Amino acid sequence: MSETPTSTETAVLAAADALIASFARHDRDAYFAAFAPHASFVFHHVSEALPMRAAYEALWRQWERDDGFAVLGCESSGRAVQCLGDVAIFTHNVRTQVSTHAGRETLVERETIVFAREGAGWIAVHEHLSPHACVAVQHDVNEANALEVSA
Repeated sequence: MSETPTSTETAVLAAADALIASFARHDRDAYFAAFAPHASFVFHHVSEALPMRAAYEALWRQWERDDGFAVLGCESSGRAVQCLGDVAIFTHNVRTQVSTHAGRETLVERETIVFAREGAGWIAVHEHLSPHACVAVQHDVNEANALEVSA
């Protein structure tokens, strides 16, 4: 993103902020309303891509029902917007606190959300979530150290 955001970048950031805020407060209805019905989703912790919003909504409800899943908070940093006409790509680092029957956990990930212009606003049409590289590398180092200690 440039030093002084354009009106398009500002509008995309506002759409991203609304989406992130609804996710952070576990407002399922507002969160999913930020996505087009045809939006697709790719998550590192889900074995298959989710081709439509309804598939993600069903999976979310399953997590709530079976695992006691709840989002406790979410922080966004390292944000960037790339505008390409009627499409914009928003990337950021995300730190999310969640709760399940197993307890509380903090997830550190990277996320890309693709927005499309819809009327006067912007709607999310794709989300891709990956583990943050630094966390993944640290996890691999910890596993390697554990294997060495047990050997």
